[in-house]
Amino acid sequence: MELLGMTTIFLLVCVACLLLFATWRSMSRKEKEPPGPIPLPIVGSILQLNPWNLPESLRMLSMKYGPVFTIYLGQQKVVVLYGYDVVKEALIDQADEFSGRGVLPLIKKLFKGTGIVTSNGETWKQLRRFALTTLRDFGMGKKSIEERIQEEARFLVERIRNTHERPFNPGNFLIHAVSNIICSIVFGDRFDYEDKKFLTLIELLEQNNRLQNSIQTQVCTLYNFFPTVMEYLPGPHQKMIKNIEAVDQFTLEIIAEHQATLDPSCPRDFIDAFLNKMEQEKGNGHSEFTVETLSRTTLDLFLAGTGTTSITLRHGLLILQKYPEIVEKIQKEIDCVIGRERSPCMADRSQMPYTDAVVHEIQRFIDFLPLNVPHTVIKDTKFRNYFIPKDTIIFPMLCSVLHDSKEFPNPKKFDPGHFLNTNGTFKKSDHFMPFSAGKRICAGEGLARMELFIFLTSILQNFTLKPVVDRKDIDITPLVSTLANMPRPYEVSFLPR
Repeated sequence: MELLGMTTIFLLVCVACLLLFATWRSMSRKEKEPPGPIPLPIVGSILQLNPWNLPESLRMLSMKYGPVFTIYLGQQKVVVLYGYDVVKEALIDQADEFSGRGVLPLIKKLFKGTGIVTSNGETWKQLRRFALTTLRDFGMGKKSIEERIQEEARFLVERIRNTHERPFNPGNFLIHAVSNIICSIVFGDRFDYEDKKFLTLIELLEQNNRLQNSIQTQVCTLYNFFPTVMEYLPGPHQKMIKNIEAVDQFTLEIIAEHQATLDPSCPRDFIDAFLNKMEQEKGNGHSEFTVETLSRTTLDLFLAGTGTTSITLRHGLLILQKYPEIVEKIQKEIDCVIGRERSPCMADRSQMPYTDAVVHEIQRFIDFLPLNVPHTVIKDTKFRNYFIPKDTIIFPMLCSVLHDSKEFPNPKKFDPGHFLNTNGTFKKSDHFMPFSAGKRICAGEGLARMELFIFLTSILQNFTLKPVVDRKDIDITPLVSTLANMPRPYEVSFLPR
């Protein structure tokens, strides 16, 4: 009996020691996690965050807690990286650990987590590898895609010319032109500007842009704080979800058409190549290549290839209205290097340092994705002196890199000199990360660079911009939102040169 009592006491002491060790280890580990404001139950860090301007809230918190800190979106823990050094260390120096995609509730609802942008693990690796290879096969980064962009630029110029100097919002023209490039790769053909299906599709995307611009729609930010509640409440987030579902349905219809007309020996586009891959992996019960992943990947490529570049161009034309002296310098370079007769090409860029600097400065200044697309760590990670648990969402803040005052003096001012040496040659900057960096860098970066240069130079080769308001009244600061910074609405007249 006495032996039994001693055994019981010994076991209790062991259990107590284990519990104390576990508690100590947890506390020790907790102390090493990045600091941040103490979260409240359910609502997290909402008292320290302004849903109407999350990037500014995070900038203020970085001044208090340093370049690596923790916030809570509701009950979701997020580690924020603020500043070039920590963003580079994470995305480039520790690229493997930070290569996961952090999927916030609204993004998960919109994109399901099965496409190339929002997937993780083996699904992401296989889809990205296949997408990059296939896009190259269909011209990405090659002369053939450059020729498609030049052809589309000529259509765009002709369409602008037919406005006969009347002021208008160029947004639709730009989105149509840019969208047709990715459509020719993914769907196999461009759309006529009057095609009803195409116009409906573009209107859905524009509708989502307008919803995102509206101040009242920052309730979409609240979706990430309270997804379960917001799921059942009416509001603009519900409209955005329905619009994406409609675009998804459009891609499913095109996929069905491709399945009916597929010639395996002669793939016409990305969808055909994917269908061939599905057939090759038919016997693989764990294949990542399914109709669902095809639909989501096609949607990802279409949205990424349509929205970002067209919005950057739209914002660029707004900025250039305010600075006619910059337009004059670009046009002088165009006349000297290209002339008025032939189309601009990528080979011209190396001889046009000022124009190249303006294109870079537009991307830097507008800071299109201030929070970046969220990442996640794929395993328990030691970062600087902190411990970051596996699957923690990471915000590598692009705004803190693109608006770094040490690299870009007076970063809130639009100044092409940020990318020019004193002798007028182009100056590269490691801080230029509008496409992010590391393993999750935008797959379409090369295509976007081509489009921005060729479309912008083609427009300015043929037209001078005439604003409808006094230049001093043009507001070029972006409309701030959580997901993306958007240009303010405007109209402009295009005067033939």
